[in-house]
Amino acid sequence: MESTHAGDARRKVLDASEIGALAHLYRGEVYRSTIWRTRLDTTTNWAVVTLGIALSISYSSPAASPLPLILVGILILFFLMLEARRYRYFNVWRARCRWMETHFFAPMLHDGDLHMEEGWQEVLAQDYWKPRYHVSVWVAIGRRIRRNYVWILLIQSIAYIGKLLVHPEPLTSAADFVARAGVGPIHGGLVLAAGLLYCLIWGAAALWSWRDDQRRAGMRHDKTSMG
Repeated sequence: MESTHAGDARRKVLDASEIGALAHLYRGEVYRSTIWRTRLDTTTNWAVVTLGIALSISYSSPAASPLPLILVGILILFFLMLEARRYRYFNVWRARCRWMETHFFAPMLHDGDLHMEEGWQEVLAQDYWKPRYHVSVWVAIGRRIRRNYVWILLIQSIAYIGKLLVHPEPLTSAADFVARAGVGPIHGGLVLAAGLLYCLIWGAAALWSWRDDQRRAGMRHDKTSMG
């Protein structure tokens, strides 16, 4: 099989055995991405279950403390960080699969012949020789927040505010709202400020990652990066 660009030194023609090996490689990467995708679902399930337990405890009676809804935020933060770490690994396998689909399988299917993009093999080989993450920690955190954790954090926040509004009896003044938010010697205003900062940080991470994804989408014509 001759290359359609004989003078292009960056394009390597693959024989039948090499194409077969690449197909097996693709299947292996799909399998690895599937395994890591399952692990992502596991941490999300843990976050949902712990939030459900906190809701059950806090709303078990009017006299129950809203503190479990605050403490569960620490667990949700732990699960989010763990899931972001797992997502960075998952994204490596996903990016490799997508790279082969875009630059090998899609051109072959579209043209009815093996007409590969220029330089794609070199980029893939470099990624195997020198493995690296394709997204930063904050991008991974932001993506997981946008996909799943925004709803978990929203439910946690609404449940906490609702608990302060209705228990042990319906709220009558803003001063009572602040007083009910107090935890032991910690003033309610500080607790509410910390909760607001907690939500703003994760909201900012989600927004920043969304903007970064928009930037990446605008650079998809670049053939030198798999990220």
